[in-house]
Amino acid sequence: MTTEDAVTAEAVDSLRGTDDPRLRELLVALIRQLHAFTRETRLTRREWEAAIAFLTEAGRTCTDTRQEFILLSDVLGLSMLVETVNGHSDPGSTESTVLGPFHMTESPVRELGAGIDLVGVGEPCVISGVVRSADGTPLPGAVLDVWQADPHGFYDVQQPDVQPAGNGRGLFTADGEGRFRFRTCVPSAYPIPTDGPVGALLKATGRHPYRPAHIHFIVSAAGHAPVTTHVFVAGGEYLDSDAVFAVKESLVKDFTPADDPALAAEYGVPNPFRHARFDLVLERS
Repeated sequence: MTTEDAVTAEAVDSLRGTDDPRLRELLVALIRQLHAFTRETRLTRREWEAAIAFLTEAGRTCTDTRQEFILLSDVLGLSMLVETVNGHSDPGSTESTVLGPFHMTESPVRELGAGIDLVGVGEPCVISGVVRSADGTPLPGAVLDVWQADPHGFYDVQQPDVQPAGNGRGLFTADGEGRFRFRTCVPSAYPIPTDGPVGALLKATGRHPYRPAHIHFIVSAAGHAPVTTHVFVAGGEYLDSDAVFAVKESLVKDFTPADDPALAAEYGVPNPFRHARFDLVLERS
């Protein structure tokens, strides 16, 4: 009679001819832990079938502009764990956080100081900062890919008939001193999509779907490791209960009110407005 342990041993042994040692390592660990989970929980056939149906529905929900499997990874904390495991070794570098499921399209190239809010709804805001190496040296020509939801909590790819393509997105190149600046609107908290299997999972487990207000960044520079991160709005809701566990204290910044007509004119925004300073530090690769 086949035993539980024999099934695991046979599945692991089937991988002995795998040429790629890292692939074999990953699959062996996956098999052992999946099998251990099954034994520990005494997984039933009905539960196994429900899990297969859930994953099948997640696949059906994915489109060119929606990645339900990343969303699933996010709400299970896996995305944040991967970021933490792969975190930069230099404690002074900017902390990373999750990519999220809506980096699904290329950000349009924009000039420094340009706006990414193409619809003009929401409180005007300026984001500025400097990109530096871990030793404090500015990084001229650093590239910043930024994207955010509109004030109603939707990304452009979620509302192609409402928002113009590229709304809330921009690809900027830092100046000769590593400085950057762009105009936008203050982001708001929003729920992740709940109309698919991940939303059903949150409902079944009594969890809310909300993310605190934030702007996404991917920042890169020659000779340095890129960082995927957010800037979060200080004082906002859900900072202590982000649905995807992505908040880090170092990434929470004040979006300070400013009432200065001359400065507003210089920045090209209506007065009053809000200003957030977000400096980024990259680790050498």
